[in-house]
Amino acid sequence: MTTKTTSLRAGAATADISPVNSQFLAGYPHVPRWSTGIHDPLTSSALALDDGSTRLLFIANDILYVPKNIVARARQRIEAASGTPAAHIMITATHTHSGPVVQDRGPGSYSTVVPNADPAYVQLLEDGIVHAGVAACKNLRRAELGLAIAHVEGIGTNRRDPKGPADPEIPVLAVRDADTHAWIGIHEIYAMHPTVLHEDSTLVSGDFPAMGRRYLQKVLGSDVPVLHSNGAGGNQSPRHCVNGQTFDEAIRLGTILGKAVEAALSTIKYRTDITLSTKQISINYPLRDLPSIEAAAAKEQAVREKLARQQQDGTPRALVRTTECDLFGAEASHALARSKANGRVDAAIRNCMPAEIQLFRIGPWRIVAWQGEIFIEHALVIRSANPDTFVCTCANGSMAGYITTEQAAEEGGYEASTSVFSTESGRLLVETTQQLLDGMPAC
Repeated sequence: MTTKTTSLRAGAATADISPVNSQFLAGYPHVPRWSTGIHDPLTSSALALDDGSTRLLFIANDILYVPKNIVARARQRIEAASGTPAAHIMITATHTHSGPVVQDRGPGSYSTVVPNADPAYVQLLEDGIVHAGVAACKNLRRAELGLAIAHVEGIGTNRRDPKGPADPEIPVLAVRDADTHAWIGIHEIYAMHPTVLHEDSTLVSGDFPAMGRRYLQKVLGSDVPVLHSNGAGGNQSPRHCVNGQTFDEAIRLGTILGKAVEAALSTIKYRTDITLSTKQISINYPLRDLPSIEAAAAKEQAVREKLARQQQDGTPRALVRTTECDLFGAEASHALARSKANGRVDAAIRNCMPAEIQLFRIGPWRIVAWQGEIFIEHALVIRSANPDTFVCTCANGSMAGYITTEQAAEEGGYEASTSVFSTESGRLLVETTQQLLDGMPAC
């Protein structure tokens, strides 16, 4: 239970989690994508909130995802160093596809080019998360807080159907010093894959979210932590909005994002009478029936033939890219079928299950953290029933595949093919989250 207070405190900090040597960049298969430099530094950015009886800590990271074992170790270390309970720490990833590999290959791995994670970089990432989190807690001071909704267009769409389900709204949580009104930090949540940069780019980068942060820090101050968490962007992509996979495009889209957030900041009404609370629950996702090796091989061949036809008949590049990704999915499904018999699938499930659902209440607003890559449709169900609730994904660990929809499973595209989970998982996720929300009404 929390008590009413008017003594909100907040602190923020960042740590550099850029690699110090060449690293294989995660996110795309088949290409030997070793980094040749750093375009923009990767950061771990933390924001701590404390109402006098409860402390909550957000830590957002410029990385594809933070594996569950790193989340567990980082939480324990932060609790020991700062007193912040491990269950009160939310660790998210921006999901950039231009950061280092952080987890060893699993049963769905189909590219022999992608290596296992470098233990030295994994340790650097964990240390950076801990440093940022502990420093944010040490920086606590009297604060005021508010939230507004930014609206953005032109960055991305549903990646399979540009007119399909999407969410152009970006909740922006802003925190200032209660006495001087100086910025302490902001946290934005946007459901969109940071995949402007593709496999031909070998520079480390946070992609367009980092470019948005760069824009905002020019406006707010270069030392103001800007946390970016990925919303339910499992089927959201810049694919249909970009003119190419270049840094100029990442900057263009990031600037659109930054300007939208800047506009929202100007509308915020700040409060100090904020109370905080948190709950967690874990669930086990139902598994899908994996195909036989023969069926998976036949599907992979069919997709290869479709891609070859499209590459020859002038099909628009965005649609060709969708088929390329579907081929990656077919390859992954084939790999999963081969791994089913040797126990590697079961081992992967043990490493990522149970799936954590975490809920932070911040005054009248609630932020839900879902583990893994989740389709936007599931978050929209939650948002429709709970307008002041916002969903982060790629939170508190990775998953063995996407949480898709029945339609996606019927289509058999990339996302559904790479997952070991059934579509029943999405329904269970939404229902359990709603039960958690019902037990923590907004105040």
